[in-house]
Amino acid sequence: ILSLGMTVPPSPLYLWRHPAGLNRVRRAWVIPPISVSENHKRIPYTLVQIKSDKQQLGGVIYSIKGPGVDEEPFGIFSIDKFTGKVFLNAMLDREKTDHFRLKAFALDLGGSTLEDPTDLEIVVVDQNDNRPVFQQEVFTGHVLEGAIPGTYITKAEATDADDPDTDNAALRYSILDQGETELFSIDEHTGEIRTVQVGLDREVVGVYNLTLQVADMSGDGLTNTATAIIYVDDINDNAPEFTREEFSVRADEAVGGIDVGRLEVQDKDLPGSPNWVAKFTILEGDPNGQFAIRTDPKTNDGILSVVKPLDHESRERYQLRVAVQNEAPLQAAAPKAARGSATVAVEVRDVNEPPVFHSNPLRASVAEGAAPGTAVATFSARDPDTRQHQRISYFKDYDPEDWLRVDRATGRIQTKRAINPASPFLKDGWYRAIILASDDASPARTATGTLSIEILEVNDHAPLLTSPTGTLCSDPSQGSGLILGATDEDLPPHGAPFHFQLSPGSPELARNWSISQLNVTHAWLRLRTEAQEGLYSLQLEQLLNVTVCRCGEAGVCTPGAAALMAGGAGISLVALVIVLTSVILLLLLILLVAIFERFRQRVREKGLLDALPDDVRDNILNYDEQGGGEEDQDAYDINQLRHPVELVPPTAFRGRQPLRKDAPYHRIPAQPSRALPTSPSDIADFISDGLEAADNDPSVPPYDTALIYDYEGEGSLAGTLSSILSSLGDEDQDYDYLRDWGPRFTRLADMYGGLPEGQGSPSPSPQALPPRTKPEGQPSGGKSLCLP
Repeated sequence: ILSLGMTVPPSPLYLWRHPAGLNRVRRAWVIPPISVSENHKRIPYTLVQIKSDKQQLGGVIYSIKGPGVDEEPFGIFSIDKFTGKVFLNAMLDREKTDHFRLKAFALDLGGSTLEDPTDLEIVVVDQNDNRPVFQQEVFTGHVLEGAIPGTYITKAEATDADDPDTDNAALRYSILDQGETELFSIDEHTGEIRTVQVGLDREVVGVYNLTLQVADMSGDGLTNTATAIIYVDDINDNAPEFTREEFSVRADEAVGGIDVGRLEVQDKDLPGSPNWVAKFTILEGDPNGQFAIRTDPKTNDGILSVVKPLDHESRERYQLRVAVQNEAPLQAAAPKAARGSATVAVEVRDVNEPPVFHSNPLRASVAEGAAPGTAVATFSARDPDTRQHQRISYFKDYDPEDWLRVDRATGRIQTKRAINPASPFLKDGWYRAIILASDDASPARTATGTLSIEILEVNDHAPLLTSPTGTLCSDPSQGSGLILGATDEDLPPHGAPFHFQLSPGSPELARNWSISQLNVTHAWLRLRTEAQEGLYSLQLEQLLNVTVCRCGEAGVCTPGAAALMAGGAGISLVALVIVLTSVILLLLLILLVAIFERFRQRVREKGLLDALPDDVRDNILNYDEQGGGEEDQDAYDINQLRHPVELVPPTAFRGRQPLRKDAPYHRIPAQPSRALPTSPSDIADFISDGLEAADNDPSVPPYDTALIYDYEGEGSLAGTLSSILSSLGDEDQDYDYLRDWGPRFTRLADMYGGLPEGQGSPSPSPQALPPRTKPEGQPSGGKSLCLP
C-alpha cells in the first residue's frame, strides 16, 4: 500500500502483504507514479513510506537505489532504513529532470532478501517558473510604400522552457507600441506582422519601430519584449522635375567635346535608386546632333555638352527643348510632374578658327627623276571666319628629304631637287609630307595637312640577261637547248614580262637560231640547223656568247669539246689567242734569261781558275755548327776569293752585298772590295782576313737556320767537297802548303798531306770533320770557305 501526502502524513505501504486464504503469493505490485512539485522549498520532505509484512516491525532493513540517490544527481532522495520513509532532500527543477525511477529493497537483519526489488517512480510536477524568450532581440522587415492592408511583413517567434502541455508554455503575442498611427498588427498565436491599413509613404516615413510582447499562461503569465524594425521600400511614385522652366548657356564655336551648362532637377524618390536617377532627352532644336546631356551621378543634374563643333557664321543661337524622366518607369497612380520639360537657350560665341584645307589628306603623283621645279599640287585652305578678313600663309612642317618647295602665299608645291626612288622615306612608293596653313590673327591659328605623293615608276632600265654565256649541242636533235633568263631593275609595270628576240639588224641569225618564250622572265634558245663547233656571239639587245659543242647521247658535251667550252665561258676566241700568245712569249723570255745567267756563271768560274790552274777551290762547311749548309752562300762574299783580271782600288765599293735569307732585314753592311793576293805566300793572310771579316759580319750566322746534315744543297758557286775525292790528280797534289795558311788549315793539311805514295786520301764524311774552334771574340755560326 502506497501512502502519499503533502500535509497529511503518509500511510505505510505494505508492498509484500500476503492475502489470507490464498496459497499463491503476489510477488510484485503496480505502483502509480509519485508526483512532487518542482521548486518545493520545505525540505526535507516525506514523499512516501514503504513496509514489508514478512517480518515484525524492526526486523526489516529498507534501502533505495537509482538516479538522485547513488547516481547523478546525488543526494536528492533518501530512506529511513527501519521505517521505510522516503524523503526529498533538495528542490527539483523539471526543466532539468522531469522524473526519477528508483529501486526499493527489503532485507532481513541478516542481509538476506525478503522480497524482490520493486520500482518507485517519482514525477516532477511543472510550475510556471520560466519566462518566454524571443528568438532575437530585433526583427526586421520590408514593405513597399502604398502596400494594401493585410500585406505580410515579417514574423516574431518566442519559446518557453516550461511544460508545453500546460498553460505555463501557452504564449500570446502583442504590439505594445507602434507610434501614433496603427498601421501594423500581429497575430497573437503565430507572431506574424501585417499591414492593417493604407497610407505607407516612404517620402513621409521611411522606417517604423515596433515594440513587441510575448506572455505565457495564455497571455496572463510571465512576459518578455522585443523590437521590430519595418522599412518602407521606395517605389517610383514621384516624377523628376526641372527646378526652372528655362535655362541659358554659352558655347564657343569650333570646339567640340566640352561642357557648356548644367540643368538642375529634383526627385523625392530614394536617392541613388533607379526611381531617382534622371534621364534626359533633347526633344527638339538639335537636328544635327551637336549637343548631348548626361546625368551627374551625385547631384542627378543634367550636364549639357557640345559633341560637334558649332559654327557661329552659320548659326548664332540654338533653342533646345529638353525632357527628363527616371530610369525606372513611373507608377501609374503617381501624379505627373509639373515641370517635366524645360527650354535651353544656347548662344554661340564667335572665336578665331584655324584654316581648313579643301582636301585633307591630299594625294598627288610625281614621276621618279623629275627635274627640279616640277609642279606637284596646290595644297590650299580656306578661312572659316568669313566675317574677319585674314590672310593665310603656308609652310612645310615635315619634308625629310627636302624635296619640296611651298609657295607661302598660294600653297603651290613644286619639286626642289630630283626625287630619288631609293630614298628610305619612301613607303611602298609613297612619300609623306606635312604642310601647315596659318592665319594672321592674334593669336594665330594653324591647320595641319598631310600630302601623300606617289612616286611613279619610269621605265629607265633595260632588261639584262642573268647569264651572258651558255652551251648548246651542235646537233639540234640533241640536248634541250639553252634557257635564257633576264632581270630588270624597274618596278612593275615596267619589269616583267620580257620579250626575247634576235637582233632585227642581223637577219641571218634567224635562219640558224630560234627563240621561244618559256614564261614571263625566261626564253628557250635553240639551233634550227646543225652548226659547227665553236664560239658564237648573238645580239639580243645584249651580247650573248654561245658555245656550240659536240654532244653525246645524253645531250652533254663530249670531252673533245672541253677546250671550246672553256674558251666560251665568258672569253672570246680573239681574247683566248692573245692570252696564249702572251704566255708563250713570257716562257721564251724566262728561258733566255736563264741561258744568259748560265753563260755568266761559266765566265765567272773560268776567270776564277785562270790565276791558279792547279788550285781547286771548294766550300768547306763546319757541320757541327748551326750553319745553313751548302745553301748558305750568302754568309760571305765568295767573289773576294776570286782573282779578277783587274784589281779594284781598295777604296771602291762593289755595291750592296747579298744578305743571307735568315739575316735581319735591317742589317745591310757595306763591304768594301779587297785587293787579291798576287803570290801564293799572301794567300794565307788573304784567307785569314776574309775569315775574320766573315766572322765579324753581323748580317750572317748566328742568324742562320738549323743545319740539315743529310742535305748539302746545290748550286754552290765554288762546287762541292766531292772534288777532293774525285780529283784524278790527288796523288800529284802537294797539300803541305796548307800549313802556311794558319791553324784553321793545319788539320786539313794533316789529312791530305804526307800520305804514302800511291794512296789516295780518303774522303772524310761530314760527320768525321772536326768542329772548327771559334776564335776568341768571333761570333758563333757556320761559315763557308772556298778552297784553292
